[in-house]
Amino acid sequence: MQLLKAGQMFLGFILCVSGALGAERGICVLKGSSVNLTCFAENPAAPNTWCYLKENKTMCVVKEISEISASVTYNITEDGTLTIRDVKKSDEHSFCCQESCRECKNRTKLHVADLQVKVFPASEGQKVTLMCSSSCSLTESPAAFIWYQNGEFLYEDWSPWYQELVSSDQAVRYSCAVKGFEDLRAPDVSVDFIHPDCFSVTYLNGEMCPEKLKSAEAPCSITYPRDVRVEMLPKTDYVTLICKTSCPSADAHTAFTWYWNRKAFRDCTSQDIMLFESEDYVSCAVKNNEYMHSDEICTNSATVNYVSRSLCVLEGAAVNISSKYTKSHSSHPTLLSWYKLKRDMNEEIDVTIMEAGGRLEHHNIDHYEHTLTINNLMKNDSGEYMFTLNKYLISEQPDLLGAILVVTGLKVTMTPSDMVTKGQRVTLTCSTSCPLSEETTYMWFFNEEPLSLTGGHNKQVVLNPVRRHHAGNYSCAVIRSPQNISSTVKLLTVRDGDKTATAAMNITKIVFLLLLPLVGCKLYLMLRKRKTATRRVKASENVATEEVTSQYESLPLTDRNARAAGGLEDRQQDIV
Repeated sequence: MQLLKAGQMFLGFILCVSGALGAERGICVLKGSSVNLTCFAENPAAPNTWCYLKENKTMCVVKEISEISASVTYNITEDGTLTIRDVKKSDEHSFCCQESCRECKNRTKLHVADLQVKVFPASEGQKVTLMCSSSCSLTESPAAFIWYQNGEFLYEDWSPWYQELVSSDQAVRYSCAVKGFEDLRAPDVSVDFIHPDCFSVTYLNGEMCPEKLKSAEAPCSITYPRDVRVEMLPKTDYVTLICKTSCPSADAHTAFTWYWNRKAFRDCTSQDIMLFESEDYVSCAVKNNEYMHSDEICTNSATVNYVSRSLCVLEGAAVNISSKYTKSHSSHPTLLSWYKLKRDMNEEIDVTIMEAGGRLEHHNIDHYEHTLTINNLMKNDSGEYMFTLNKYLISEQPDLLGAILVVTGLKVTMTPSDMVTKGQRVTLTCSTSCPLSEETTYMWFFNEEPLSLTGGHNKQVVLNPVRRHHAGNYSCAVIRSPQNISSTVKLLTVRDGDKTATAAMNITKIVFLLLLPLVGCKLYLMLRKRKTATRRVKASENVATEEVTSQYESLPLTDRNARAAGGLEDRQQDIV
């Protein structure tokens, strides 16, 4: 959850100055989900009413929730809990439960989060990386994040980062969801093109687009710069600062976030600002894409920046997290230290000092570069790290991100599944919780024996078609010195076919074999009967012929001649 919080944009709160309003706690839920708000009334036994603060830029008015909208249905249970179903952005209010709505004490601020696939440039020139992010830190930590490609389920994992580096392809759409809320997916995103200075992203839902490009009915395409920097233009009484980008064509519709003394200057999204000359620390970022962050500048003091703001490292390996000052700082290195940060919804930060010893090492190069080395990495080492003079300065700069570390293991995933039918195509992938460098080399094992593979770095193995002898245990490893880091073993099961169909075919064969003698016998009897009948017919014909012949043979020869002569005389008389 630390990674999700570190990767989310920060919300601006409207502050109502009133000593009577009391403390405020915050919760963040997904848009479209349901939420239960507990009644924190000073006198729970008394009849209490749910109220909310109606806010604008100048004032706050306390009203009963029944006045919000006639179309909005809120449900209050017997114990005083307020349930809001199908939460919308319009429900973002500060709620309180008390005897009357003259004032609002013990408030609960409801933040409604949009889920979004964020796209950041990767160190590889023609690649980007993806993250499943919400616009505020979800109060209920997600059990897992689910990724989809072209609407089809891909995988689920604890990390919000997409496992692969992504190339441009307009035909491929990416989306994500929080486990348990699969019907509340982020709008689809496609990466249109990636250039050395720019990359373009299309959002299927126009609601995720900037105001200048927003259209609820149609998608929008946004061109982002791959790099930003602060440029200073000195004047007589003030300094003009410009957030320069590597992609001038994107500047027209790009919104920026400025950090002044390491706090977000929320009311300014323009590309330039003006400041009076001072020792202020200033940096800028692309709004909603905070990993595209400039180096920090200051006119009179040393500023600290990070060699890399995002690190993906394998479990069991070692990592170097480095900060670098622009010039030598006055503080003694022993007064500076590394800290691990954990943020919560109420903008409070839990800070842990990373003292040298055990798995941790500190390396200082003069007064310029400072490195934290963590050996034998564990998954709970994932988080945000910052280098500064003392932890109290961190609490004063809650918006500025440090370096984000993701520690990942290796696991074998099988597509379409780990139980397949002979003849199918099966893809084995050595999966991680964040994208490793494309130069990473993988090794595969089958039943604990190395697989001999050719071509590429072999992150994937394709069995097409899969055969019975492919069934067995598979594992993968990343080749590293001094040791190979490997995954757990996964079993691939290969079946001959559908058991039901096979059983039906076997039954059909048995029935056929049983009926075959009977059918043969029947045919034999029919043929034999037909032959017998044929013989009888022929015998009858022979008997009739013999009878006719015997009749002719019984006539005397003289009679036959006389009959012939008489016939001749008759014909002669007819002619006459």
